[in-house]
Amino acid sequence: MSRVRRGPWARGGAAGSLATVNQDPSRPRLTTSAMIASIAAEGQRTTSAPFGRALVEIGKQRPDIVGMSADLSKYTDMHIFANAYPDRFYQMGMAEQNLMLAAAGMAHEGFVPFVTTYAVFASRRTYDFISQGVAEEGLNVKICCALPGLTTGYGPSHQATEDIAIFRGMPDLTIVDPCDALDIEEATQAIAAHEGPVYMRILRGNVPLVLDEYDYKFELGKAKLIRDGKDALIISSGLMTMRALEAAEALKSDNVDVGVLHVPTIKPLDEATIAREAGRGGRLVTVAENHSVIGGLGEAVAASLLRADVVPKFRQIALPDEFLDAGALPTLHDRYGISAAAVARQIKQWL
Repeated sequence: MSRVRRGPWARGGAAGSLATVNQDPSRPRLTTSAMIASIAAEGQRTTSAPFGRALVEIGKQRPDIVGMSADLSKYTDMHIFANAYPDRFYQMGMAEQNLMLAAAGMAHEGFVPFVTTYAVFASRRTYDFISQGVAEEGLNVKICCALPGLTTGYGPSHQATEDIAIFRGMPDLTIVDPCDALDIEEATQAIAAHEGPVYMRILRGNVPLVLDEYDYKFELGKAKLIRDGKDALIISSGLMTMRALEAAEALKSDNVDVGVLHVPTIKPLDEATIAREAGRGGRLVTVAENHSVIGGLGEAVAASLLRADVVPKFRQIALPDEFLDAGALPTLHDRYGISAAAVARQIKQWL
């Protein structure tokens, strides 16, 4: 098995492709690079740069909104805001710790900084600076990070598979994990209106558009039942809600009826809705997340259900507790069990 990794110095602008993970020679050769991080399937409806475009719209009415990035504005869609409001954008260079404290200073002066970098850099490199400089002070800083979980093929140096686990323990920090382009746009508006520090995972570039087909609207702190099902319930966040919906459709042909409860706010967790839906009908309850099996949504939901005396048949779909391979995203998603086909296989097996 080929394992290709890049060192921690690699940035989103690095050119060239990585070698692929070994696969069936009869299938098309899949390649990836840090510049190709879309999770959209061929022919799937997408919206370009929903985070950046939403922030520009908010900025029209909010002169207190400023944008800040650490050498990654182009690769977090912050460049759209920077082009629209060059006098309200600050490029801090490759200095993530400085970025967070500079944002804290801006917030102290009454501005609302939206800060972008990669999720690995925010969680691993700047934790103490966010904790002491932003969260402890209760400052109105919005930390919006690309490449969450397994959304890049660049290997462990860029795959933020443990970011939610890292941040869940930080007091007074709201954590948001939106699903698609619609969710990102509405979540960006909601966190701009929210007073206090926020960590939000974002998808960049051409982002799939899924939730507009359902009666859905993002509400901070609220879980939403996207579809009901009598056999199983998938509780999911982020891109895994899209995968859960795709798996539920695929399982209909096997007469398996699967519901999907989308949990875009990880902290504070909507424990009441989760307990109500998980305790209804004796269904298999599976938590699906684009995150390590350790410390993320799955363990948060499990603990919440135990506290509520709700004990369904419970399973987790998550990334393994290990450093993941580099390679093509479709190959990696199937390998680590977070593709729609893999989700459907696991649900069917457990049932």
